[in-house]
Amino acid sequence: MTDISEPEAEPDEGLDADETRDVEERRAGSSKIVHEVVRLQGEEELRRPALALTLSGIAAGLAIALSLLCELFLRSHLPDTDWAPLVYFLGYPIGYVIVIMGRLQLFTESTVTAVLPVAKTPSLDNFARLARLWTCVLAGNLVGVTLVSALMAGEIIVTHEQHMVALDILGKLELQHWTRTLTLGIPAGFIMAAVAWVLPNARGSEFWVIFALTYVIALGGFAHVVTGSSQVSFLWLSGSIGFGEAWLEFALPALVGNIIGGTGLFAVLAHGQMRSDLSAEE
Repeated sequence: MTDISEPEAEPDEGLDADETRDVEERRAGSSKIVHEVVRLQGEEELRRPALALTLSGIAAGLAIALSLLCELFLRSHLPDTDWAPLVYFLGYPIGYVIVIMGRLQLFTESTVTAVLPVAKTPSLDNFARLARLWTCVLAGNLVGVTLVSALMAGEIIVTHEQHMVALDILGKLELQHWTRTLTLGIPAGFIMAAVAWVLPNARGSEFWVIFALTYVIALGGFAHVVTGSSQVSFLWLSGSIGFGEAWLEFALPALVGNIIGGTGLFAVLAHGQMRSDLSAEE
C-alpha cells in the first residue's frame, strides 16, 4: 500500500550538527518530559500517608481563604463601579500562589497529577489510592476554608465594617442552579489542571503562571469547589443562605464539574495524547 502520510518536518539545513541534534532532542522530548514530571509528582502524592495529606489539605484550605480576604481588603478601598471587580479580583490568585508554590495539597491542582499514574496503570489498588488521596485532600481543604469563614463570620479576624463589605461583595453573587454551577466548574477544573501541566516548563515564571491562570477563574465567574466553598460557607455561617444552598447546590456540583474538567478533559486527554505519540513512534 502506498504511504500517503505527510513527511516529517526537518530542521533548517543551516544548522550545524550539534544544533540539529539539540532541536531534535527538544522536539522529541519536551512533551514526554512534562508528562513524566507530572506523573512522578502524582506517584509521590499517592504514596503520602493519609494524615500528611489531610494536614496539608487543611493548611491549603486556610491559605486559600486568603483569596477571599484579599478581595475583601481591596474592595473596601474601591468605589462601587463597574470596573471595581477587575481590581479586587486581583486578590483572588493570592491564596493559590501560597498553596501551589508552598507545595500544599489543593483539590484539583495537586490531585489531578495523581490521575496520570492511574491512567498509565489502571488497577483496583491505584483507584483505591486515588480515592484516598482525593478524600483526604478535599476534606482537609473544606475544613480549612470553613474554619476561616467561621472566624470571619464571628468578626474575630475582620472588623464589623469588613464583615459588612464581605456580605455586600458576596451578596451580589447570585447562587446559580446546580446544573449551571456544575457547568461553570468544568473550566475551573481544566484551568487548575493546566497550571499543574504548565509549571514544569515555567522556568522561574511560576508566580505569573499561577497568577494569570487563576485570575481567569475569577474573571470568568467559574466555580472552584474549594475557593467557592470559602465564599458560600461564609454566607452560610453569617445566616445569609442555608446549609443546602451552600453545600448541596454549590459545593457538590462544583466538585463534579472540577473533576470532569480537571480529570476527564485534561489529565486523561493529555495522557491519551502521549500514548498516541508513543504508539506512533513505535
